Amino acid sequence: MFYKTEDPHGLPHGPFKSLIVPRPIGWVSSISQEGVVNLAPYSFFNGVADQPPMVMIACNGTSGGGRRKDTITNIEETGEFVVNLATQALTEQMNTSSAMVPAEVDEIELAGLTPEPAELVKPPRVAESPAHLECKHWKTVPLPANDPAQPNNLVLGSVVGVHIDESILTDGLVDTLKFKPLARLGYMEYTVVDNVFTMMRPG
Repeated sequence: MFYKTEDPHGLPHGPFKSLIVPRPIGWVSSISQEGVVNLAPYSFFNGVADQPPMVMIACNGTSGGGRRKDTITNIEETGEFVVNLATQALTEQMNTSSAMVPAEVDEIELAGLTPEPAELVKPPRVAESPAHLECKHWKTVPLPANDPAQPNNLVLGSVVGVHIDESILTDGLVDTLKFKPLARLGYMEYTVVDNVFTMMRPG
């Protein structure tokens, strides 16, 4: 089949996000100017550079009632955030933290997780996560949006600190089979990385 993205696709659900898979989940903790902690998962997340290390998060839509998402508000107002890497063991907690709740609700507490201080930024880390990226806000890039009331924004951050629990290291390398990172597929589907192979680039 073929469809123009501006036309109806004729399928039960939009297939676009089911084709760009798997997508890592950026479990972003931030803090408001008033000191309220926010934790939210983003599946439009990835690393975009290595030297220096940088990440991107797509903050799309609103939190309901036309309110901007707390994540982007907090990041732009304070200039800091932490990406906690979600794992298979944290599936339910990650899902709980995705709930649309009032701005004054602390999702780390809501999900029964443990806040742990970061080294270089104010937002806390999720202690149960085995890896964290401490980030400084670099830039927000407004993206086109079909509905102006549901804005799309690309948030870019510089990674200033990295935490890795030694339990997911083998001979000094991140062991993906120990790590078991959680990833988003399409619709309401998720997967976990539990199968790895090595392939060297041509010389």
